[in-house]
Amino acid sequence: MYKYISTLLGPASAGPARGLAQQSTERAQICSPGLISSPQPPPLSLLISLSLIVSLSHSHFANVPFSFFQALRSTGLLTSDPRLSDCMRQLRQSMQDSAGTVMMDPKLFRKCVGANILLLTQAFRRKFIIPDFEAFASNINQLYYSTQRQVGGHVADYIPQLAKFSPDLWGVSLCTVDGQRHSAGDTKVPFCLQSCVKPLEYAIAVHEIGTEHVHRYVGKEPSGLKFNQLSLDEEDKPHNPMVNAGAIVISSLLKVRGFLGVMEYLKKMSGTEYVGFSNATFQSEKETGDRNFAIGYYLKEKKCFPKNADMIAALDFYFQLCSIEVTCESGSVMAATLANGGICPITGEQVLSAEAVRNTLSLMHSCGMYDFSGQFAFHVGLPAKSGVSGAVLLVVPNVMGIMCWSPPLDRVGNSVRGIHFCQELVSLFNFHNYDNLRHFARKLDPLICLESLISSSRPSVIPINLLLYSSFLPSLAPVLPPRFALSAVDMEEKDYDSRTALHVASAEGNVEAVIFLTGTCQVNPHIKDRWGNTPLDDARQFGRDGVVSVLTEYQRLYPCSSESQSETEDQRKLRHIEGGGLSQTDRTCLTI
Repeated sequence: MYKYISTLLGPASAGPARGLAQQSTERAQICSPGLISSPQPPPLSLLISLSLIVSLSHSHFANVPFSFFQALRSTGLLTSDPRLSDCMRQLRQSMQDSAGTVMMDPKLFRKCVGANILLLTQAFRRKFIIPDFEAFASNINQLYYSTQRQVGGHVADYIPQLAKFSPDLWGVSLCTVDGQRHSAGDTKVPFCLQSCVKPLEYAIAVHEIGTEHVHRYVGKEPSGLKFNQLSLDEEDKPHNPMVNAGAIVISSLLKVRGFLGVMEYLKKMSGTEYVGFSNATFQSEKETGDRNFAIGYYLKEKKCFPKNADMIAALDFYFQLCSIEVTCESGSVMAATLANGGICPITGEQVLSAEAVRNTLSLMHSCGMYDFSGQFAFHVGLPAKSGVSGAVLLVVPNVMGIMCWSPPLDRVGNSVRGIHFCQELVSLFNFHNYDNLRHFARKLDPLICLESLISSSRPSVIPINLLLYSSFLPSLAPVLPPRFALSAVDMEEKDYDSRTALHVASAEGNVEAVIFLTGTCQVNPHIKDRWGNTPLDDARQFGRDGVVSVLTEYQRLYPCSSESQSETEDQRKLRHIEGGGLSQTDRTCLTI
């Protein structure tokens, strides 16, 4: 019994532009923009939920050709993931030792993947934070292309080195807390962190020397002023670590750790992916940093620095930190480390303390987007930090980190495309901090796995629960009813309000679902809920004209139900309750 492993690995991933360091990530294939894809079964059911790897003795798995690496990518894992390094090395070695078409027996294959059996089992059984990662990535591609059409803004030119970047550059990378990766656009081009380094240096400072000590020198409140304003709070401290004054003071606290010490932290946060340094930008910062020197002298006058701190050395260190380079791909892993409570998702290493991450995300939420921080918190509702290089570092706590980059800036210094992408992301997915309030959110939830939801639901509540779910996921409305019907579910099942799937689909205006329920399942359109409303009544009440026309024609052809001719049991009980004439028998029934 043999399994084919062919055309799997491809060339090693290339380094970033200018060859500054070899990348440890690979860029995911970008799909053409199109409709939001409905959930599709993974290749070969994702290797039969990895039972092929766990046990290769079943005869019905024999002679099945598959691409292990294609299936792996569909889960969001990259072959360059550090956690899979031993597995990939052994598979490559096995391929090199073989000539022609690669044939691998089950024993050897199990040996290659054995060290990663738990991770791979999670991946192929859709136990990661984003279960249907292919559909999610397709939606991200769609957002990427729609945002690419945004024009306007100007590339920052007050630092000459930044003005050299093309305004057409645009990239988005994401990394989930389970290490699932996706990239679109110019995600391998290095750029300087600039102000995006501020939350990172603050997190390192809190991790190293503690919250109390750090906030002796810097406040926690939004300033309400420009990020480079010469201004202090009532206690003569910088307002927060996200403005230049606060970041310069934090730099003076970290100076004793040295530049290499901070770089080591950032390397760990990025999972050893690309973190570099642009000396040209550093020199450019120093030559044009009059405003920051003015802030430094103002802080020195107000005795804001720790005792014996060297103001010029602190400024020099601050310029160095702003000149650290990342790519979208490595930056997304840093953001994911913050989303994951300080643990790097692709290495499993605890880089920052939970306290440091919590404090950092709190300040990013309130102060991270310059003069746009309040608006961003209102519309997007997620911790983020922007930089004048065009970067936006976005954190979806406990879910993922995202790095967007596009050099053109708006009037307050935020990336035009970056802001638009974040707003569109939260418009599509329920990532806003307050989207999950009851009876409010009607957005896609990528954390829900449809297949597991169907298999775990009780048959008696599947139709109404999942058609309600389809109203929260409009793109899945045409997909769900056929799945239930094929699962031998009673499509006329009622919920506690005597409402059927047709009631819900009609009220929500899901024409495709209504057409399937009436045309294919031929459900009864005359069933009334506890308030005496038919699906047609609901469609009329909510102004669903398309549904009204479908149901009107269907009711004309459908034989009148006896239920519609007589008062339903629920209606009778409701009438008795409202009229105070509930019989002892009915009271007993309701109590039961």
